[in-house]
Amino acid sequence: MSNALPTQPANDSATKVKKFFNDYYDEPLSFPVNQVDAVVGFFEKRDFDKQAAIAVSGSLLQQAKIDNVNVFKLLDTLKTLERVQLSALVTEVLNFDRPSSSTLGYKTPTQSELSETRNIIL
Repeated sequence: MSNALPTQPANDSATKVKKFFNDYYDEPLSFPVNQVDAVVGFFEKRDFDKQAAIAVSGSLLQQAKIDNVNVFKLLDTLKTLERVQLSALVTEVLNFDRPSSSTLGYKTPTQSELSETRNIIL
């Protein structure tokens, strides 16, 4: 993956050969419709936009297939997470597929030192 803009396709006689060798080690991934619908529905039910749910579902399904994990067992595990925990997990899954120059993050609230916080009554 790169962050570069897409280049214009070359229309020469070597285009098909280049495509064949560039994609030689890439195996296309396919998923059953019921798994895709279940994962997308899971995230939509938790207030993700349609496009965000589809993007997150694609990454989650891909990683589940690579790790040989049953998607439905994974969803059962994710149901136990609170909203903040789910957001942190989604961030980690999405960052796994991204280059390090474009990772996602989230803000955690800073806690002030309790020994230095005092109430002053006048």
